[in-house]
Amino acid sequence: MKLSEKIGLITGGANGIGKITAKRFLEEGATVVISDVNEQAGIEAVNELKHYGDITFIQADVSKSDEVESMVQEIVSNHRTIDILINNAGITIDGFLTSMNEESWEKVIAVNLSGVFNCTKAVVPVMMAQQSGVILNASSVVGINGNIGQTNYAATKAGVIGMTKSWAKEFGPKGIRVNAIAPGFIATEMTAKVPPKVIELMKAQTPLKKLGKPEDIAAGYLYLASEDANFINGTILTIDGGLIM
Repeated sequence: MKLSEKIGLITGGANGIGKITAKRFLEEGATVVISDVNEQAGIEAVNELKHYGDITFIQADVSKSDEVESMVQEIVSNHRTIDILINNAGITIDGFLTSMNEESWEKVIAVNLSGVFNCTKAVVPVMMAQQSGVILNASSVVGINGNIGQTNYAATKAGVIGMTKSWAKEFGPKGIRVNAIAPGFIATEMTAKVPPKVIELMKAQTPLKKLGKPEDIAAGYLYLASEDANFINGTILTIDGGLIM
């Protein structure tokens, strides 16, 4: 098993890519803690996945540093350490710049960018104490190429890339690897709400002519979290079917 005896924290782990990643990590022997702002969804995810291994849920809003600190303290109290952090929590509030209000801007920044900052800042001292750890951040191809109607989301995902590279340099000497994944068009609860014509356009833009699956992203997280990626640091892994080349 690739993650035997490892303790992993996955934010936004109650649904979608986060939940599928939790399942994959459990299958590889990790002890997993998922966090989410949605308590009911978190409880349901644990009930669904508990037969795969040791999984627990902590409700937390990653945009609030006090809640993040409490969450990390609880995990360390229960499990002694945190070996893997996946900053997966994220939201979208799309709209053209001319109609985007300040609230829509601030909410997306708070979760997608400040949330990654808060969680990493809280977890890094734990990893530094043991001179090892893996931090994996959720970026997006939108953070590389931009996208119409997603000024706020694209800004956060580009910011995540900047933080990933900065932290890889800052914490690499401490034995902590920091990488990010930039998914392309993935079939999740979010894309299920997209009109069929737009889905077909997404497929047409992707050289493989299909949407990715959450399992594709989970496989990437597993690889980067494992010893197979022992010399990979500061990388932005695009999993996008060839969308950007």
